[in-house]
Amino acid sequence: MNSTIAITGAAGQLGGELAKQLGGAAASLTRSQFDLSDDDSIRRVLAELRPSVLINCAAYTAVDMAETDADACFRANAKAVATMAELCHDLNIRFVQISTDYVFDAYAGIPTPLSEETPTSPQGIYAQSKLQGELAAATAPNHLIVRTCGLYGGGPTKRNFVETMIRLSESKPELRVVNDQRCTPSYCRDVATAVLRLIRQDATGLYHVTNSESVTWYDMAQEVFSLTRRSTHVHPITTTEYGAPAPRPAYSVLSLNKYAQATGQEMPTWRDALQRYLADRRFA
Repeated sequence: MNSTIAITGAAGQLGGELAKQLGGAAASLTRSQFDLSDDDSIRRVLAELRPSVLINCAAYTAVDMAETDADACFRANAKAVATMAELCHDLNIRFVQISTDYVFDAYAGIPTPLSEETPTSPQGIYAQSKLQGELAAATAPNHLIVRTCGLYGGGPTKRNFVETMIRLSESKPELRVVNDQRCTPSYCRDVATAVLRLIRQDATGLYHVTNSESVTWYDMAQEVFSLTRRSTHVHPITTTEYGAPAPRPAYSVLSLNKYAQATGQEMPTWRDALQRYLADRRFA
């Protein structure tokens, strides 16, 4: 056992930001080194590394593709997590699992921020697999499960909502964006800082970590174009009109009260986070 913090999915947005903030304390594991479809690979790497903490950012995230690729999705998001949890138990490694707002109902009722105690009701294959991953992670004695939402970070080479809007605006004068899903898209830099704060404070159990306040994807797109001074016209549409194969939560704003009480810190608003991301992106 050493003081290393191992990060799976280190080539991704959140994993890369965690590795950046940890610097030399991080052991960055990419898909080629840590294969979620291969239990032997998972066991071999963890037995060799024996980190003090394992942060699992790796996941099957193709939400719509998962509807017709359920086996691969559950393999990565649930079965591999169970294997990691078992190894973390055996090797006395602290296990941090990154989860998602998608574990909540696609068509929620009263719009009140959802706490860690709010009953889950995942609708699509991806959402169901991530909830199974949470249950698997919770079998590790020293576990921390962090639900987050709509991550963006890493600049133009990454795939996320902000970069998609900017890319599409370069060739399309008008865009149609969903206006009946309310959530809190979150800057990876803020989420990574919060996750590491929870780890340092030895927090265990389930926490919600996003930027604060809430927005629809339509209003988020409007803000992106306003801040980047683009003239792209955005038309609001419904989830039904968009017609994606997988259901999305209509309301998945996560309550940050537990995080604030545990750390004494407030998360920055989504608008402040977006401004900083676009500035960071410009000067990168």
